Amino acid sequence: MLHDLDQFLQPSGFIDTDHPSVIAYARAHTDATAPRITQAVSLYYAIRDGFRYSPWDLSPTSDGFKASAVLARGPDAGAHCIDKAVLLAACARLCGIPARLHFANVRNHIGTAQLEKLLGSDVLVFHGYVEMNLDGRWVAATPAFNRELCDKLGVAPLEFDGRTDSIFQAYDREGGVFMEYVHDYGHYADIPFDLMWSEWQRYYPKFAETGRWPRPERTS
Repeated sequence: MLHDLDQFLQPSGFIDTDHPSVIAYARAHTDATAPRITQAVSLYYAIRDGFRYSPWDLSPTSDGFKASAVLARGPDAGAHCIDKAVLLAACARLCGIPARLHFANVRNHIGTAQLEKLLGSDVLVFHGYVEMNLDGRWVAATPAFNRELCDKLGVAPLEFDGRTDSIFQAYDREGGVFMEYVHDYGHYADIPFDLMWSEWQRYYPKFAETGRWPRPERTS
């Protein structure tokens, strides 16, 4: 079992745990003497609320998806769900916690008018979250949506205790459907970049035409 987990503890192309900034960030947001579950929870909340979620702030190059690149852009720049998942996975590995990425397509039922207009779909393709091996079992954690955004959308933020899967908000605070998973890609030791890029081209016609991620027009 330990041998099988080795790949989820090592640096990889996007989960660059050997980068000084990633090492420093993990150390700053965990207590090395605490149990691993406690460290995992601390990292989850630091990343969930420390980086503003934005589906529009997507790197145009593969290098921009590295954990170190997410840190270099800073917490106010806006981070995609994959950015935040990669950073959490990198920090977890540095704490000796096996971590892998999981990807799925989800349909968001609230606040998607702009998404549908610019991407041509209400489906978030290749939504990313993290699975960490804690106390001998894989536990899912989704640090994408920061508390401030959840308050704005009227949904409770996803909590994480290190023991129970924290995957998505199915309903808003009024009981209406908020989000549903429509396709599962499974888990990976790193971002399957070519598959992700081809799926975005398949689902998002405008992205396929331009090769660039659309962004809303700035208003003064």
